[in-house]
Amino acid sequence: MANITPIVMPKWGLSMKEGTVGGWLVEVGTQITVGMPILDVETDKIANAVEAPDAGLLRRKVANEGELLPVKALLGVLAEIDAYIAAYVMPAVDADDDAQAGPAYQYVDVEGLRIRFARRGAVDGTPVLFIHGFGGDLDNWLFNIDAIGEKYPVIALDLPGHGQSVAKLPGTSIEALADFVGSFLAVIGVPQAHLVGHSVGGAISAQLALSQPQRVASLSLIDSAGFGPDINTSYTEGFARAASRRELKPVLELLFKDPTLVSRKMVDDVLKYKRLDGVTELLETLGNGLFKGGRQVAQPGLALATTGKPVLIIWGQDDQIVPAAHAAHAPSGATVELFEGVGHMAQMERANDVNRLILRHLAA
Repeated sequence: MANITPIVMPKWGLSMKEGTVGGWLVEVGTQITVGMPILDVETDKIANAVEAPDAGLLRRKVANEGELLPVKALLGVLAEIDAYIAAYVMPAVDADDDAQAGPAYQYVDVEGLRIRFARRGAVDGTPVLFIHGFGGDLDNWLFNIDAIGEKYPVIALDLPGHGQSVAKLPGTSIEALADFVGSFLAVIGVPQAHLVGHSVGGAISAQLALSQPQRVASLSLIDSAGFGPDINTSYTEGFARAASRRELKPVLELLFKDPTLVSRKMVDDVLKYKRLDGVTELLETLGNGLFKGGRQVAQPGLALATTGKPVLIIWGQDDQIVPAAHAAHAPSGATVELFEGVGHMAQMERANDVNRLILRHLAA
């Protein structure tokens, strides 16, 4: 009997419980290759494409466009076996996976600041640390943590003043934030990590490679700050000031090439964070420290050649926050990938491609 491969609702990130089928990208009878995008799924945060887990003919679509289904629900099969569809039993979502994985989030005190972080993935190997950008949180890596975690231990944190970490800062410079990340790694017992940094998180990663090179195995920098002076302060200042959905939505739309990716849930989640005591003032203070006079104060990316660290640069060519032209300032020998039709959030807008590039970089 031919091999049967189920296509199931994926679990992206740490909190996803269900998703809505956005539409099939291929027809029944299509010859599928491994990794081919076959249907779109929308979570309560953002949409992404589900990739084929195996090769073969798409024999049956089980899920219909617009259906809201739980994680691991059957979406389709790569074999025409009616009995298999009828007999499919959805595995329990939490019974094994979550019990083995432990709590979704952990908290640790670093330099007197309470920090939220998550650990997932493989047990052995050098960990991969994900560092988000200005105003972000660890959920910015929604589509990346599990993919990289199949091969490596992964860690993602909420920087001080962000997400569910305490609303206080260790300082307002890239140097202070990098020193703090180094202290965070020391507290959780990680002597060295591969760093994956987005936006300001990229500049933090580059600075840590300069100031504490022993802690950095490699760098994967996505739409990174720190490679030139230019920065769209209409975003950073607008994000800090926005106090309503009407004010915040157009600011968040600057992050994406396709503004429809900014869902109501995304806006509501950010507003919930923005309304915490002290967050508005904190973001304004941090923005003034990082982007004084409308320009990036620190540009550690320009000195990365001196570290000898392996560097991967990924950029959306339609980035409206940090110009993609800054990718030209990558150190000699770096791998540079530019994505057409992608904005500032390449790790979300082209998650599958970004994950493949990171895994290839880590394995080199």
